[in-house]
Amino acid sequence: MLKECFKVNRKKILDQMEDNSILYVYSRRKEESLTNERYNVNRNYFYLSGVLEFDNVVMLTKINGKETEVIYINPYDEFKAKWVGAPFSLEKVMELSGIKDVRYLENLKMNRDSLLNVCNTIYLDFEPNMLNDLPTETEKLASDIKLKKPWVNIKNARPFFQNARMVKHEEELEEMKKAIHITRLGIENILMNMKESYEYQLESYFDQAIKYNGATGYAFPTIAASGKNATCLHYSDNDSIAKNGDLILFDLGSSVNMYCSDISRTFPVNGKFSERQKEIYNIVLEAQRKVFEAAKPGVTIRDLQQVVIKHYEVELKRIGLIKDPKEVSKYYYHGVSHHIGLDCHDLSDHFAPLKAGDVISNEPGLYIEEEGIGIRIEDDMLITEDGSFNLSGEILKTVEEIEEFMEKNKR
Repeated sequence: MLKECFKVNRKKILDQMEDNSILYVYSRRKEESLTNERYNVNRNYFYLSGVLEFDNVVMLTKINGKETEVIYINPYDEFKAKWVGAPFSLEKVMELSGIKDVRYLENLKMNRDSLLNVCNTIYLDFEPNMLNDLPTETEKLASDIKLKKPWVNIKNARPFFQNARMVKHEEELEEMKKAIHITRLGIENILMNMKESYEYQLESYFDQAIKYNGATGYAFPTIAASGKNATCLHYSDNDSIAKNGDLILFDLGSSVNMYCSDISRTFPVNGKFSERQKEIYNIVLEAQRKVFEAAKPGVTIRDLQQVVIKHYEVELKRIGLIKDPKEVSKYYYHGVSHHIGLDCHDLSDHFAPLKAGDVISNEPGLYIEEEGIGIRIEDDMLITEDGSFNLSGEILKTVEEIEEFMEKNKR
């Protein structure tokens, strides 16, 4: 991604800050991992900097109308360089971020304290904290400021990022399109190897394909749920046998440079839908089509949810699955959309009217436990100036496309 992208992002945040204020965002996330940890940095930090590195801090200031941007990094450490790799140089961070003022972390406290003498407000990026979690660096800083400089207003910067990250610009969309394309290749690799197997064995074909094709990570842990397992929304064991005659629901996605894809598809293990499976599948597919038609600027995600529910009230009654419209919730018990971006469930205002540039999921489903049928069909949808566009339209989806592909690619 080009540094101009991150300049735009920083400006989006600075425009929301009040005068005589500072914003600090730490790169480290609470969940630390020794595996692929570079991709576990705080998404809001990456949004401002484009630098995948732990321990850094981005500082934005607005003082008497003048805006400044600084990033604090670790100096070279020979020991770390030998064990985990050298930190980025000043020049490299400048190149990646477009921030011209790059300093070492040893200067952070002194610079911060002098600024707090002239600023009324400090914005900090408070991540949602779970009970019994250890304090984050941000929470420690807030406590320190309250103790030493009680006159300074401490405010949560997260709403700024929530507002800014919902609307994607072209470079962000390009990264998401890459992730979607790689996810498609992973799905097709599953289908080319589909047969009665353990769910985790089928999942492994996705893993191999996305890594081979350049994914930098997973958007979230893969769901591979066959038969009745698919009626549990967040089934994660992936250790049952997907049997001939079953459907198997995959909810999966690769990520590229932190940007996520989020796709769900449901396939017949033996390559052919039964008449009942096809009937339910096409009801879900039609619900998704109606959401694509209804989505546009000004509409809310709640409105789109009602489109699905109204469709199901008619169709489930028609096929004899329900008698009362209120019974829809027995078979459909999740929302149809969430925002997608740097996180699979991206920061957003779920109740705000949609805007051009928003990317949201379109994922109706039906879950009939008594029949062992769970179906979800999910695509990534861009809101345009006058409607919507399916970013993942390249991924096969209709009954005919699925059966034809599986027949043609039998091994």
